Amino acid sequence: MSIIEKIEDDLKEAMKAKNEAAVSTLRMARSAFKNKQIELGSELNEEQTANVLRSMVKQYKDALQDFESAGRIDLSARQKAEIELLERYLPAGLSESEIEAMTQKIISETGSTVKDFGKVMGLVVKEAAGRADGNAVREVVQKLLK
Repeated sequence: MSIIEKIEDDLKEAMKAKNEAAVSTLRMARSAFKNKQIELGSELNEEQTANVLRSMVKQYKDALQDFESAGRIDLSARQKAEIELLERYLPAGLSESEIEAMTQKIISETGSTVKDFGKVMGLVVKEAAGRADGNAVREVVQKLLK
């Protein structure tokens, strides 16, 4: 079952259960999918669908930081719930050890040094294909290049 199909099914269940928070979040995801389909002019594949969800999660995490720094506990709790809901549909990400192994392989293949930080970051992010958080990759690359 595709991510979009799972979200559609869960949206129906949330509507039946009158779970307004889930209904709202899943409708936002569905809307984001439709917008991306219109932008591309074709149906989304699984990778594109996951990228739309990752983008939404990233935006929600940024908003969460803003809410927490402003002391808005009510909004931050809601934002956390939305993030958790959307992350359920994403494929499992890479662990830190997997990111380290991938980074070490790239560093050894390219003979990179500290000066090549941006180059290594780009190669690792490309290799990870959205399965790793950019901040986690940055930390690993910094650690291994020192």
